[in-house]
Amino acid sequence: MEQFIAVAIAHFLALLIPGVDFFLIVRTTMTSGWRNAAGASLGIATANGVFIIAAFSGLAFISNPSVLAVIQLAGGAFLVFIGLAFIRSNTRFEPEQDLSVARTTWLTNFGLGIASGLLNPKNALFYLSLAAALAGAPPVTLIAYGVWMFMIVLVWDIFVAIAFGSRRALTRLGPVVPWLTKIAGGFLTVVGVSMIGSIVL
Repeated sequence: MEQFIAVAIAHFLALLIPGVDFFLIVRTTMTSGWRNAAGASLGIATANGVFIIAAFSGLAFISNPSVLAVIQLAGGAFLVFIGLAFIRSNTRFEPEQDLSVARTTWLTNFGLGIASGLLNPKNALFYLSLAAALAGAPPVTLIAYGVWMFMIVLVWDIFVAIAFGSRRALTRLGPVVPWLTKIAGGFLTVVGVSMIGSIVL
């Protein structure tokens, strides 16, 4: 029980740190509503599930330095692409805006969520470290941990989407949405460039 509490706390604290996934969900919520952002949330959780299965199954390829380098390069390019798209975006929210007329589809956001999760090397490294800490645990225990972590990622991300998708939140954040989008874009671009630079240079 103590081990589960320690793992659960470590995993949840990692979720609380805003990152690429957080910005993707918030922007999707503000432009297409929380229901479409739920697609991105499920995609992100699915990507986390892939890393959880790979790490807990002891698949060696995920810890291979070459594989991690490829993930980092691809992830960096993805972040630069998304970051520049955010910077160039003219996203605005008006209180009377009808978010039922989504700018992107649920399936498109699901795909973006998967890409965001799979191309983030920090996810792979995090679950590898957890797998190492749980070495020797029975398969049933690892399955239980994996299901728990998948569900927590999904529930937390959907909570973020709903929280930022409420009419009150959108009304309050409406005037600063363009600036938040560009700041997030700048952050993602810098992170992406630094990821690529750490491999290339």
